[in-house]
Amino acid sequence: MSPRAAWRLEALGFSEVYDYVAGKVEWLAFGLPREGTTTAEPTAGDATQRDVPTAGLDERLDRVRERVVAAGWDTCVVVNAESVVLGRIGRSALSGSDDRPVSEVMTEGPSTIRPNTLLSVEVERMTARNLTSVVVTTPDGRLFGVLRLADAEG
Repeated sequence: MSPRAAWRLEALGFSEVYDYVAGKVEWLAFGLPREGTTTAEPTAGDATQRDVPTAGLDERLDRVRERVVAAGWDTCVVVNAESVVLGRIGRSALSGSDDRPVSEVMTEGPSTIRPNTLLSVEVERMTARNLTSVVVTTPDGRLFGVLRLADAEG
């Protein structure tokens, strides 16, 4: 929308008007609300679990393991203070009895997708690559959640 159109809407009484200059595709990639024809097919963001366990680089694996198991997960996403994804701790690291810092056991720079990825396309990719889950991030690298294949197919 142009700035002129935004000002006109405000003049008509709309109290919250925004001039989003990044564009529709980026809006959708951030997992923000969509309407119209864009809601016809489910996206990864629709099936993503947002309550995924997270850990910081300096945390000890034994404490992280306790949280992850208590939450019923088998993976943990490593983030910084701004929720930017730095790594991932998988099943093998979580199944041991190691108490090293997370930074020593995580897989750095995990593969990620955006919330606006079509769910059918992502299920096909995950199945072909034998993946049980994938990290979902916004375009600026912040954690959106984790998409589990079981949730995507259900």
